[in-house]
Amino acid sequence: MNSEKEINLKEKEKEKNDCLFFGKNTSPKLLENESNSLTIPVQFRFEEQFEKQNEKQIKQISSSLFSTIFLFENGKAIEYLKNSKQNPERIEMKNIRKVTVGVQNEAILTIDGDVFAKGKDINSKKPNQFINISKFIRNIKDRTIKDIVSERSSIYLLTSNQNVYGIGSNDNGQLGSDYRKLQKTEKPILMMKNVSKIFAGNSSRHVFLLNSNQELFGCGFNHDGQLGLGESTKGSKISKLTKIQNIPKGKIIDIQCGYHHSIMLIENEDENKNPKRKLYSCGFHQFNGLGKNENTKKFTEIKSSLFENDDNILQISCGFTHTLILTSNSQVIGFGNNEFGQLGKTIKNEEILSQSIPIQIELPELAFDEGVSNYHVSCGYNKSFLYYSPFASFSNFEGDLVKLFRRKEFCDISFKTENGKIIEAHKLILKYRLNENEFEKLQEIISKKSIKESNQIFEMIYSNNPRINSKLYSEIKEIINSNEKIEETMKRIYLNENEKDFIIERKEKQYKFPKLILAMRSELYRIMFLTVIDDKSNKVTDYSGLSNKAFEILEYWIYSNQIKDEIQITQEIINEIKIGIDYFQLNETNPNLLDLLNNKLK
Repeated sequence: MNSEKEINLKEKEKEKNDCLFFGKNTSPKLLENESNSLTIPVQFRFEEQFEKQNEKQIKQISSSLFSTIFLFENGKAIEYLKNSKQNPERIEMKNIRKVTVGVQNEAILTIDGDVFAKGKDINSKKPNQFINISKFIRNIKDRTIKDIVSERSSIYLLTSNQNVYGIGSNDNGQLGSDYRKLQKTEKPILMMKNVSKIFAGNSSRHVFLLNSNQELFGCGFNHDGQLGLGESTKGSKISKLTKIQNIPKGKIIDIQCGYHHSIMLIENEDENKNPKRKLYSCGFHQFNGLGKNENTKKFTEIKSSLFENDDNILQISCGFTHTLILTSNSQVIGFGNNEFGQLGKTIKNEEILSQSIPIQIELPELAFDEGVSNYHVSCGYNKSFLYYSPFASFSNFEGDLVKLFRRKEFCDISFKTENGKIIEAHKLILKYRLNENEFEKLQEIISKKSIKESNQIFEMIYSNNPRINSKLYSEIKEIINSNEKIEETMKRIYLNENEKDFIIERKEKQYKFPKLILAMRSELYRIMFLTVIDDKSNKVTDYSGLSNKAFEILEYWIYSNQIKDEIQITQEIINEIKIGIDYFQLNETNPNLLDLLNNKLK
């Protein structure tokens, strides 16, 4: 029987499904009781029959012209379809890592690295049926996929070996091949090797590939200059991956692609060596998707006081002809087409059909007082979403630690904010993240901050991610171990026997862990520690059936996300590890433990 404490925690998790929706409310209709065009953001509510589905937070929203998919933290998803008799529908697939939707396709990436896709250019015989497209890759070593991106009618797969494959339509050369010879392919073809990121859009007809040396290549439809190649290029269709010259100085964080335009997010350091981001655009300005009033065939800066004076730009997203920007100053900014209200803006009850320069979108009161920095923007074709997903920008231990901070049931130290409100944290984590345990200095800083700012400070301490709020980070970076990676923090905890307060006893051998680390990494132990009425228990006998060698691999992985070099891997060990992952309900990370073990075996 669930304890009252656990039930209350689940209720709190349900409350965190905070999602705003505005724009076109047809094809499909997402909210039955709302108008077809929502010109102001409204709270999105799911159907009652999906309450159980919603016990976990929204992880991702992907939307295009005819479909919208909601992916939840529990690895399950639902979708709304234009011609469906029942909306929404469950996607009968578990352990989903990512979803992506184009105008004529959908794709799902599983935790195991398989990709299931559907669409008329993917499977012409059964366009509405998901098929495993990753198994069609000829090179067996490339069949583990770590990322997927949809273009209007094509899908791109990034493998664990950093190779990119494309599948679907090639009518504009968007697969990097001559469109006159290859109009489409229903099997993935190799486009480029040594790729770190793919950038495309749910309505675009072009794609960008970034290699590990920060060199950018593009191909596809370029009639409006949306590839940023400048005046030198000839032809409206670029069927060969072409290097994009004269890229603005800095690190490319993201590129979002619309139908007529592309938006690039670049990061540099300011005079105080804090990360500072700027926006650049290229393409056709007629639909006001560039954030300025002129066409440009190369990437040029978008200037606006709305984000030039802001702490930082967190995220960007592009639809068919509109763009949304999320800033660390709790602003959502938009520009472009507003025909259906996808900019969430009206003035004196008069519709704004388009907006050529960035404007701030007025938002209703959100459910959480830590601000918009834990939200994410997602543009569909003519739709817009702002949804609460505090972990989506983190990976590995960063995400696990931020999740731990959000779960207040394991907190054991308190701080007072400027208005006397209490914010709680974990002494063990702070002890290893602060320089020489500077708790008093941290309390002094927190005492002058709001709840919102305090939450952001702790998230930056836990995750070592200054982009959450670079201005606040400059105030705390002297007291935290800002140069140490989270993995190194975890290893230091692993080596300190004095911090281990829980024993797993098995096969005449004992393994010691801090309860906090087990609760962070294993759902089995999190629930165990929450449901034990008398929380003085510090020992358990393990019945997982693992050998000590397999258990030691899991032990080191829990702390480090790594495998010790001297460990010899066999197929029997891998089979045991699979049992162990399921038994302990270990959090999924990237890199994937089974992927690393299989590669080491090979």
